[in-house]
Formats: sequence, structure tokens, C-alpha cells
Amino acid sequence: MRDLQEGSDREWDAKLGILTAGAGEDSPDMVNFRYEPTPYAVLERLAGSGLIGPDSVLIDYGCGRGRCTLFLHAKTGCRAIGIDHNPVLVGEAKANLAGMTAAGTGPVNASALSHKSSAAAGREDPERAEGKTVTFRRMRAQDYRVTVEDSFYFFNPFSEVILQAVLQEIIASWYENPRQIYLFFYYPKDEDVALLSMYDEILFYDEIDCTDLYGGQDDRERVLIYELSAEE
Repeated sequence: MRDLQEGSDREWDAKLGILTAGAGEDSPDMVNFRYEPTPYAVLERLAGSGLIGPDSVLIDYGCGRGRCTLFLHAKTGCRAIGIDHNPVLVGEAKANLAGMTAAGTGPVNASALSHKSSAAAGREDPERAEGKTVTFRRMRAQDYRVTVEDSFYFFNPFSEVILQAVLQEIIASWYENPRQIYLFFYYPKDEDVALLSMYDEILFYDEIDCTDLYGGQDDRERVLIYELSAEE
């Protein structure tokens, strides 16, 4: 099953004009984990969930070479921002964005800023103001200031220490700018689920079952979806 999915992943890379397969040439440590791309079959199910669309602003934490960022943008029309601490991987992600643009597969000319509040506008940065549809940034996840973003993707990018800081930033932005927010956790760890349960603001919403993709033997093959509701 894995071999079949890897073949499909190569086909999707070729179709989009990018190169994202394989583990990253990075140096994982105690808090930042090695890059591994989400299978396209999983991303297809997420894109088909109806929870991400042209009005969404997506953050892909630990974006690596940019597969998730670029694919979800291409499939849903969302505005997408990939964040990674590793300069080599961010460079590869930017090269993939250039390749995708040259291949004519994206990014689309769309803006997802129509729903930002005046409170969020005060924290706007130049790239947001320019309305860029796909952006890659080399920075620590905990240093990214959340404003209008409403969709957040995680595939085990970092430790619970960093995840806690990121969740607190998301919650703070939600109080400042109330809106419907979705958090997507692929292949979730028990530690992540336990941490999420500690926040009253974050509620379990649904899950996307992906166990059938790999023989049905691994119950972590799923995307857990959490929400912060637009209504406090």
C-alpha cells in the first residue's frame, strides 16, 4: 500500500511541477522534528472536506518543501502560508512555488482577506497587505503572529512545548478577532491530543479517517479536526 501511495505522490508532484518527496535534509533536534511530507491521498481528503475554501487563510506549520501549502492552495483556492525553521527546506519550498507558477498550476489570483477585522488590520504586515496568495517564511513557529488566519495544519512538526506556544497565539488572536477557526492534525500523537484537551476554547469537531489508505492497521492514519467557534 505504501508503494502505491508513493507512486501516486510522484505523479502529483509531476502534475504540479514540484518536487516534495522524500525526507528532508534537515537537522532535527529535541523540539523541531524531521520533515516528512503528508501523502497526497490524505491531502485530497482534507481538500474535499469543504472546510477549506477560497476565503480561507491557511497556515502550514513545518511546511518543509511546501507540498501541503501548495496542494491545498491549488485544490481549494485558499491563501496559504508555509512556515519552517529550516532555511534549506524553505528555499526548496520557494523553488517549488516558482516551478508550480512556471508550470501554470498556481498560484491562483485570489485574495482571502475580505473577512479580516479592523482589530486584525492593526497587526497587518507588508506581505499580508500585498495579498500574496502563497508565501513561505523561514522562522520559528512560535514567533509567527496570527491575525486573520483561520485554518492551521500540523503533521507532527515540533514538540509539545512549541505546540503549546502556537496554540496560545491562535487562541489570543481568536479573542482579538473572533472567527471560525479549524485546526487539522494529521497522524496525531497522544501527547498532542492531551494538550488540545486542556483548552476550553478548542473543541473537537470531526475526523477524516485515512486508515484504509495503508491497510487499515494504523489508527493514527487520520486527520483530527478541532475548532474555535465563531460564536464565543
